[in-house]
Amino acid sequence: MFNFLKKNKASLPQFWNDYALKFKEKPTEKLVDTVYTVLDTETTGFDYSNDRILCIGAVKLVQQQIAIRDGFEVFVTQQVYGKDAAPIHGILKNSTVPRVTELEALEQFITYVGNSVIIAHHAIFDLNMINNALLRNGLPELKNTYLDTSHLYKKTIIRSNLITRKENYTLDELADKFSISKKDRHTAMGDAYITAILFLKIISKLKESKKEVTLSFLRD
Repeated sequence: MFNFLKKNKASLPQFWNDYALKFKEKPTEKLVDTVYTVLDTETTGFDYSNDRILCIGAVKLVQQQIAIRDGFEVFVTQQVYGKDAAPIHGILKNSTVPRVTELEALEQFITYVGNSVIIAHHAIFDLNMINNALLRNGLPELKNTYLDTSHLYKKTIIRSNLITRKENYTLDELADKFSISKKDRHTAMGDAYITAILFLKIISKLKESKKEVTLSFLRD
């Protein structure tokens, strides 16, 4: 049984209680009034149980504008390192980049994300990695609503027997399709920024064919 099931509210850290309180506010359905946190993680591999987060990167979308100055990036001290993933993200075990413990990284991220709507490309992976890290540290899972840009892109495709929709679309594919620069690809902050631009372009395309695009429509 996970440790968090044994914990009551009083025994959880203050930063978590502060975070949980924010969800008592009624969310808006208007996209322009919604605050989003666009997220990416760089990890030691793709195994939720055995791999670990090396870096969390995120940017905020406020009034459907990227708040570049309010970016978030934290590198995490880990004992587990994957030799196959290192050439992709370039985060090495002996790197001199400043790092914090996993719990410190989670606290910083929880404080940053608040009750905003999380956006990520293939979001389930990033959310599972973060939720597993939370569980390891005796904390509950994230409470945030989330959107997946891979799923959202499919909403822009006209339903036709002449068009074959793929099950998954990579971030590279969609960045190329929407002419988004991939200069900082495979860094957590860089991928979060690319995903933020992709989200805004998808929303713009959806609005061309639909009178009103709400948060409920995006979640469906």
